[in-house]
Amino acid sequence: MFRFCSRLLIVFLLLGLSGCLLFKPSPGKMTRKALTAHKQYDAIIVPGIQFVEPAWDRVLQLRLIWAKHLYDRGLTKYIITSGAAVYTPYVESQIMAEYLVAMGVPRDRIITEERAEHSTENLWYGYKLAKKRGFTAIAVCTDPFQAKALWRFAKVRTHKEVKFLPAIFDTLRTLPHDTPVVNYAPLKVKDFVPITLKYSRFQRLKGTAGRNIDYKAE
Repeated sequence: MFRFCSRLLIVFLLLGLSGCLLFKPSPGKMTRKALTAHKQYDAIIVPGIQFVEPAWDRVLQLRLIWAKHLYDRGLTKYIITSGAAVYTPYVESQIMAEYLVAMGVPRDRIITEERAEHSTENLWYGYKLAKKRGFTAIAVCTDPFQAKALWRFAKVRTHKEVKFLPAIFDTLRTLPHDTPVVNYAPLKVKDFVPITLKYSRFQRLKGTAGRNIDYKAE
């Protein structure tokens, strides 16, 4: 948990969020704005987080339960899971897809994006994949902390086209939290090298701020 909070703090600092912006906009305001823009989204993007055996952690659980809730309510047609094998030898998007299937989401309604190594890349590559599929109504589904960290990045890079549907904790508490059984062994990447060994700290910080993306090429 300490490591997760430290990573979030770095994201806030690198994206240039001032102290007051840490609390603006609120998750409720993000959700109201998103649902005003579209009654149903073509796709929601779920950013990945490292998978550590033998089961999901609380952050991954939160994001996936909320994504399924949005799908069950008919607020999205597809779910895009985003994330490469970053800190552990499991492709985050594939792990999330398997959990969602085990939770009852049809496999043909899940799309995996397997390039992203940072949260900004989750948003960007997920957004570009959605656009290539012809989707126009696109939102990010994540925890409210990450949503606030990505909000300014989205305003600049996607021209406000991407909306946010962050988890609402009061609603989340009412949803089932059973841990589904997932056969994750076949999803393990061979000859895996963690991001901490592939890139320097400076390169990783640039990635956190979205500065490793070639936007013109994309």
